[in-house]
Amino acid sequence: MVEETYLKGCFVITPTIFKDKRGHFFEKFNKKEFHEKTGLMVDFVQDNQSKSAKGVLRGLHYQKHPYVQAKLVGVTKGRVLDVCVDIRKDSETYGQYFSIILDDKKHQQIYIPKGFAHGFLVLEDDTILSYKCDNFYNKDFDTGVLFNDEMLGIDWGYPLEQLIVSEKDLNLPHFKNLT
Repeated sequence: MVEETYLKGCFVITPTIFKDKRGHFFEKFNKKEFHEKTGLMVDFVQDNQSKSAKGVLRGLHYQKHPYVQAKLVGVTKGRVLDVCVDIRKDSETYGQYFSIILDDKKHQQIYIPKGFAHGFLVLEDDTILSYKCDNFYNKDFDTGVLFNDEMLGIDWGYPLEQLIVSEKDLNLPHFKNLT
């Protein structure tokens, strides 16, 4: 099942999981079905994976033009609070965010279109998050938004003093200073 969120172009994908005594099977991504249900043609060119401890917060990241990226994000092991923020200045939902718990039980994924910042908070030790990108990473065009920016008002549902955040992410710009 593919459902659009209240942020235009951002979709939650819920797979049909087939279970039996051997385990389970599900289709992670079907380009044809995704196109039929969203009208979008995507061509993923890079797969990324991270493993993190409970309390790690990564983000909110995005790539500047011409390296902007759409992403398909899911959890292979564990559980995260996944957050995306609409940073498309001409969008009706500019500055709004969507959050969802992604885990290794439901195997939901979120498709995050170009023009969004993305981050996640790890809710279980040894969580593995993977995501596909439709453009290549370029460190010179890598930037983001401060995860606890008051203008965004993201409810991470976790004590801020217990978060494990990189120095880079602690020094990302505020939303009002996006370029």
